Parts: sequence; C-alpha cells; structure tokens
Amino acid sequence: MNPEMNNWMQLIFRWIHVVAGIAWIGHLYFFNFVNGPLAKTYTPETRKLVVPELMPRALYWFRWGAAWIWITGILLAGLVYYQSNNLFEDPQNGGNPWLWLAVFVVVILVGFVVYNAIMKGVKNLIAANNICLVLFAASYLLLEYVGKYSGRALYIHAGAIFGSMMAGNVWMIIWPYQKRIITAIKNGTAPDPADVATATLRSRHNTFMSVPLVFTMISNHYQTVFGSPYRDIILALIIAIGFMATSLLYKKSAKVTGF
Repeated sequence: MNPEMNNWMQLIFRWIHVVAGIAWIGHLYFFNFVNGPLAKTYTPETRKLVVPELMPRALYWFRWGAAWIWITGILLAGLVYYQSNNLFEDPQNGGNPWLWLAVFVVVILVGFVVYNAIMKGVKNLIAANNICLVLFAASYLLLEYVGKYSGRALYIHAGAIFGSMMAGNVWMIIWPYQKRIITAIKNGTAPDPADVATATLRSRHNTFMSVPLVFTMISNHYQTVFGSPYRDIILALIIAIGFMATSLLYKKSAKVTGF
C-alpha cells in the first residue's frame, strides 16, 4: 500500500477509534459508577418510569461505541502491524504476518466462547476469574514465544484481547440481558435475578478490563516500557494496578451522594 495512503487511513481510523472509545468507556463508567449506585435508591414507581426511557438510549451509544472501536481497532492493527511489517521482534526473520492475523482472530473468537463458558459453568467466581487470567497469559505468551511478536505489538494485542472480550460481553451478554430486564420493568414485573446478576457481572468485568486496556492503547508511544527486558512483568503489574484502581473506584462510587 502507498505509505501516504496508509498514513491517511491510520489517521481516520484512529480518530474514529478514539471517539468511539470515549462513547463506549464513558457510558461504561456511567453505568457502573453513577447509574448503578443511583438505581438502588429508586422506588418501584421511579424505576418503571426512568429505566425504560434512560437505559435503551444509553445502551444504544454504549453498544455501538463498542462495535466501532472494535472494528476500527482491527483495521488499525492491520495497517500498523500487518500491512507495514511492524509485527515481529525481528522483521527480517519473522513469519507470515497475515497468517498470524488469522491466528489472532481465531484466538479472540475462540477465546470469547471459552471465557463465556467458564463464567457460566464455574460457580466459584474467584476461580473462574483466575482461570480466565491464566488463559489470557497463555494467549499473550503464544504471541510472544511462538509468533515472535515485538514488544510494541504484544502490548497492543494484549489490549485487543481485553477489548474483544469486552465487546463480546456488550453484544452477546449485556445487551440481550438488559433488553429482558428493561422489558420486565416496563411491564411492571420484577426482572429475573439471574439476568440482573449476569449483566452486572459482565459489566463489572468490562470495567476492570478497561483500565489496563487504556494503558495498552497508549503504550505504543513508550519504548521504555514495551522495549524493556522486563516488559512482561511490567504489563502484569499494570494489569494488577488497574484492577486495584477499579476496585477503589467502585468503593468510592458507593459513597458519592446527591445533594
């Protein structure tokens, strides 16, 4: 591809990617840190009045933000890493980049199916979360040691794994379950507690993944991090710090009140 055309396409896709990310993650934080605590104060009458009007509108921008950030993210990866041969640690002795793009797409598609099955089948939530983190690490190490991805590519693809799991949650779990919840409230009946629990859990998962996701998105500007011999340890620490920060935000959100 002509380098000038490649640059223009990267600029346009990155612009859409960032705007879509603002819409998606902004609504994610609204749901978890603002609307969630507020909804607990609703009376049944208030809930029936507010939820059917508010949630479909908010969920529209939420799910389409997720869709567009995922689509433009995949397109950007193709342009920046696969089309431009920036994928491998040693570009002269790397493999077939398009083959590895296919491998990566399979990893994230199969990964979501496995992740979804674990979250539905393993009753112990801590065990289920730890299994998913081990599988994430295995996918990362596959790209590093078998695919020979560069540090920069590893970090952005780690973020892509998080983002793909999050987008899958939005479209395959949160939106379908929320539709049932909203319909029940609109009809004046209690939502199925299992629907509420599942939608809430996946939304919390997305919130926890979002913080390290944002780090990986900006990490490509900082070779000090992705180029370090300790890059894997650094990324593991960033993920842990992101999870702890999110936990603190949840605790803070429960204490914030209105006038």
